Amino acid sequence: MSEQNDRSRGAFFSRLKEGLSRTRELLFMNVEAIARGIGPVDENVLDQLEEALILADAGAELAQEYVEALRAAWRRGELPDTDALRARLRGMVADTLAPRMVPLKVVPPYPFVVLVVGVNGVGKTTTIGKAAAGLRAEGHTVLLAAADTFRAAAIEQLVAWADRAGADIVRHKEGADSSAVAFDAVRAAKARGTHVVLVDTAGRLHTKSHLMEEVRKVVRVIGKEIPGAPHEVLLVLDATNGRNAIAQAKTFQEFTGVTGLALTKLDGTAKGGVVLSVTREIGAPIRYIGVGEKAGDLRPFDARDFAEALF
Repeated sequence: MSEQNDRSRGAFFSRLKEGLSRTRELLFMNVEAIARGIGPVDENVLDQLEEALILADAGAELAQEYVEALRAAWRRGELPDTDALRARLRGMVADTLAPRMVPLKVVPPYPFVVLVVGVNGVGKTTTIGKAAAGLRAEGHTVLLAAADTFRAAAIEQLVAWADRAGADIVRHKEGADSSAVAFDAVRAAKARGTHVVLVDTAGRLHTKSHLMEEVRKVVRVIGKEIPGAPHEVLLVLDATNGRNAIAQAKTFQEFTGVTGLALTKLDGTAKGGVVLSVTREIGAPIRYIGVGEKAGDLRPFDARDFAEALF
């Protein structure tokens, strides 16, 4: 089993490395071209790196912090070439992300309720399905709540994922009250002794406060049935959205509270630096990252693996 897990982890790392190739090229292609032209690292190389970090959506503040630290190391003679620069930056990235590397822990008393939120198109429903498969593999019983009742395709999609993952599902008709679906789901989970409830919600435009209020209603209904629930509010963000993902995160944090993040679509974005900026601007840890459509393409976040794949 351990050997199989190692193979699975290795395959995921390969996809992550491939997925981050565009960000990697953005960060170092120009920088290394400049360095080849003039030899060792100098002020120009560091300035170009700061610009590349900003373009990769690492955030201006963090980019400046990194480059100031690198500049100090360069002046001490510790960065003779771009290989040394790359290695130092890789360590800084891993150190930035390490405090946010907190996996989702399902703990009793059961059911442990996870409310999954995010705007349309970020991969929310597929993330729920993949998370359900992972939790089932850990030995948990799982129930999915199809509370995205505004989109018939979302209900059918979740039914397919439930079947694939071996999870139960509670669904109503299209257009039903989403909070009623959530209520029925947590009540069913209590009756069945289910370990985890994953509640899908309709994709909300984070700029529309009246729509966000409906998500608040779901939170209130769940909390009345199970005091203290939801135990996790997992926000799904599309990494390709870059800085706009940060704006979404801040709004969801205000309306629903956010206790964990799932970053999707890291397979082929030049904005992989958003992983860095989201950790600086949002207090919640990164629970999962996703690099594809298969169940195994969503895994718990590992800071060292991410830094290694990026550089």
